[in-house]
Amino acid sequence: MGVLLLDSINQPADLKQLNEKQVEQLCEEIRSFLLKNISKTGGHLASNLGMVELTVALHRVLETPQDKIVFDVGHQCYTHKILTGRRGQFEQLRQLDGISGFPNPNESVHDAFIAGHGNTALSLAIGMAWAKKLHHEQGLVVAVIGDGAFTGGMVYEGMNNIEHLDNLLVILNDNKMSISKNVGALARYLTHLRTTTAYVDAKDNVRGFLDAVPLVGTPLKNTLTDCKTLLRRAMYHSTMFEDMGFQYLGPVDGHNVEELERTLRTLRGRPGPHFLHVITKKGKGYQPAEVNPGNYHGVSAFDLDGMPDPEVAPKESFSTVFGKALVTEGEKNQDLCAITAAMKYGTGLQFFAHSHPTRFFDVGMAEQHAVTFAAGLASQGMLPVVCIYSTFLQRSYDQIIHDVNLLQENVVFAIDRAGFVPGDGETHQGIYDPAFLSQINIPLYAPSNYQELTYWLQQLLSDRFHGPRAIRYPRGGQDAVLAGFGCSGQEYDYLYKNENATIVLVSYADELTDVLQAAQELKQKDIVCDVLKLVKLYPFTEKVLDELIKYQKILFAEECIANGSIGEHLEYALQQKGWNGCFIHLSVRDVRLPHASVAQIKQATGLDAASLVQTVQMAVTKGESLS
Repeated sequence: MGVLLLDSINQPADLKQLNEKQVEQLCEEIRSFLLKNISKTGGHLASNLGMVELTVALHRVLETPQDKIVFDVGHQCYTHKILTGRRGQFEQLRQLDGISGFPNPNESVHDAFIAGHGNTALSLAIGMAWAKKLHHEQGLVVAVIGDGAFTGGMVYEGMNNIEHLDNLLVILNDNKMSISKNVGALARYLTHLRTTTAYVDAKDNVRGFLDAVPLVGTPLKNTLTDCKTLLRRAMYHSTMFEDMGFQYLGPVDGHNVEELERTLRTLRGRPGPHFLHVITKKGKGYQPAEVNPGNYHGVSAFDLDGMPDPEVAPKESFSTVFGKALVTEGEKNQDLCAITAAMKYGTGLQFFAHSHPTRFFDVGMAEQHAVTFAAGLASQGMLPVVCIYSTFLQRSYDQIIHDVNLLQENVVFAIDRAGFVPGDGETHQGIYDPAFLSQINIPLYAPSNYQELTYWLQQLLSDRFHGPRAIRYPRGGQDAVLAGFGCSGQEYDYLYKNENATIVLVSYADELTDVLQAAQELKQKDIVCDVLKLVKLYPFTEKVLDELIKYQKILFAEECIANGSIGEHLEYALQQKGWNGCFIHLSVRDVRLPHASVAQIKQATGLDAASLVQTVQMAVTKGESLS
């Protein structure tokens, strides 16, 4: 292969020197680059393949960082990173000491804001646009929003507050809407006319003329405007955005750089706020991703030459085991419903959706609605299971407090991706739910293997329980060692029990792997420790507290924030029983976790086996509490 054009693009200014043919070549090279690298590192594939031309056009027209580009969700920013000097770092994408899979201002001045969760871009862009106006700064603020973000309410809250921001442009990256050939062709033709200088000048001349005509001028202008609005509503339903104060343009072909550039240059020269509707194809340029973009939304490393069948279920994981178990429970209980927030496949609920379609609800990127919707179902005798990633569940905390917990509605929370999550970094860690759920006394269970997950899910869905309760489990598959312990059906279990041990290591879920390893290494150093596994994390039973007060030293390790965590609750509960031993609490004290493997995150937080061993040794030697 000869010298690539992409190799000469080291900053956005380099793009502006290219001709039309070179731009087309560059887009092809970027798409090949993305496929080659993401197949090795994993990452968000389909969305980035669909964003190539739009991102190139933005950087050919805008001047970042003076102009701001805010992505919603940030996982569609890979082409942006390539064009802003980070091409050479893609071999370390989402890896320790490498670049993040999301925008982050700490990584580049061209990244306007951190963006790991959805629905946020418009509110951020409005704030930035107002700041520019208040500081009398030049520059446009652009919010690039996927159509999925419009399933979340925060976008509409933002649209309701755009005021008269003449420096704001919102781009809807619509990769799902289907437009028929006739309507699409007409819409594209009208958009082409509306983005020409002649159209804008004629529009201004007509307005000016009518404003100057006494008596009938203003009514006639209003009539013409109403007719235009009715026509556009009949064609492609754009007036919702105009009713909120935007000047709407579109739809525009999101894979035609020339058309995109012409439109963007026109809009940049006119006062906003503008709303540009762009049509793209998710997974563009890679057939498997085009056919099934959902399966190629976020991927692990994969074989480019392979053509995996998108209908084949993913390999066994906590998510798929949960999903299949829920199907079984749904067959037994006709009141059971399953709710997710735009994560049907990620949470394993595709099985329930197929088996019980009338009782499955994907509410889109709307976690707050998901929880209150569940409360409404529960208030009328249904049994809703709300299945959401831990990092996204935190967005619905007020609804959990107010709409579910106050009336003790019968809602089960299934918390996927609990604990440390590899790759996605600080925005996607499941380290908060034990703290915020325990604050409001919601029973919380954490199985450490598939058997426990299946058993405790069945229990939590039975008449034995009522009111809000939660079960949390990690991303990926079970650990072979933890799987070997099976399921006793007890809320806590000793995994190691030694006669006359004065030290106990306590933990739950995946962290138990490191705790067990640490106990073995400590035994080789003549430090004998018991290992206690919690399945029920909170509230504590008197039985488990009575067991723990027998020990002189307790080390509690958890993949959770330190403040308000299970460890803090446990230490306080033991003190209330009169225990005054040495309590060592190891948890997450710096929440800005790296994008890395789980093992590397554990090392960074001191929750790996080696760190546990060292901590216990110091406590034994010095007799100190290190909590």
